[in-house]
Amino acid sequence: MQQPSFAELTRVRSFMHLWLARIFGTAGQQMLMVAIGWHMYDLTGSAWDLGLVGLYQFVPALALALWAGHVVDRHHRGRILAACLAVQGAVAAVLLFAQVGDFASRGLLLALSLALGGVRAFQMPAQQALVPLLVPPLMLPRAMAFSSAGTQGAVIGGPALGGLLFVAGASTVYGACLLLFALAAFVIVKVRYQQPQRQKEAVTLQTLLAGVTFIWQRKSVLGAISLDLFAVLLGGAVALLPIYAKDILHTGPWGLGLLRSAPAIGALAMSVVLTRRPPDRHVGRTLLVAIGVFGLCMIVFGLSRSFWLSLTVLAISGAADMVNVVIRQTLVQLETPDEMRGRVSSVNSIFIGASNQLGEFESGATAAWLGPVGSVVLGGVGTVLVALSWVWLFPTLARRDRLQADVGGSKA
Repeated sequence: MQQPSFAELTRVRSFMHLWLARIFGTAGQQMLMVAIGWHMYDLTGSAWDLGLVGLYQFVPALALALWAGHVVDRHHRGRILAACLAVQGAVAAVLLFAQVGDFASRGLLLALSLALGGVRAFQMPAQQALVPLLVPPLMLPRAMAFSSAGTQGAVIGGPALGGLLFVAGASTVYGACLLLFALAAFVIVKVRYQQPQRQKEAVTLQTLLAGVTFIWQRKSVLGAISLDLFAVLLGGAVALLPIYAKDILHTGPWGLGLLRSAPAIGALAMSVVLTRRPPDRHVGRTLLVAIGVFGLCMIVFGLSRSFWLSLTVLAISGAADMVNVVIRQTLVQLETPDEMRGRVSSVNSIFIGASNQLGEFESGATAAWLGPVGSVVLGGVGTVLVALSWVWLFPTLARRDRLQADVGGSKA
């Protein structure tokens, strides 16, 4: 049996370092979001303010996304990722000192949400574009599923641990977040890869919009990314979980942590399955069915008054969303040349940010109008309708058979 070369071993070690950094960083992010959400609702008791936390993260991410993608394509992606993690650690430190000094306020939480949004404009494309440099194309679907398994493990543990630590006070949660971000930044600097030689190109409107043009010309990619945008924008209920935990399901911070973790439990289970059996046939149809299941789960969750039923349907929604994540991310990375991955990933991050942070604002605003139950049920119905309409709007995506059918950038 041929022994792996030094370069191959280096790539494996670097991929595992990236995997560990994502676990630490994701756990810190999830704990921070639980703490900020509960902290904001505790200070103001307002669904509108919970929605504003999401909006304040989305706006800077949107404003900086195209420039961030250009930066990721021109500079060392590992160092960019390490800097992003360090800044998030600084945000956790500010919140820690604010809590200890008793000067935490609505304004401070919103201002730091702006900072988190700006950082993630760079973090998401750097993180996504780094994986293909460490993994051969044929192994990319399995690598995406394996990465997602670790990430979802952190998403499970982060909110649950954050909810438990919140019993000891917000300062305990913020201190734990600071430690996790410091560990993630330390690990990511150990990632080693050969930086591809690229021609230096001036920053112009054409280069900034290159990722948008690339995606627009590839309808399967556009359909997959926009499907996730509208499905999670309409069907997400994360911003309203503090209301459900406190006022509808009648649990405390521990219950909120479990509700936040439930989708990740389902996602983790599905990612383990996909690591062993990655999507191979009828991927377009599978993607649309997964989004439909996600929407149905949101309808049941919105109507549920049982804590355990709510946990169950949230877990199923997470499993369905994991199928969406693996198919979508693999499709994007396989069809994008390396010199474009930062800019394409930045556009992808706009869609993801819109579906998450803007979705949180939409949930909060709709809940202020229709109430939390009406908001979640209406969003679930909208998600199912989106999945059905995409069959007609993006027929090439619906008929897509294999992930690697269009390697090299087909415009189908």
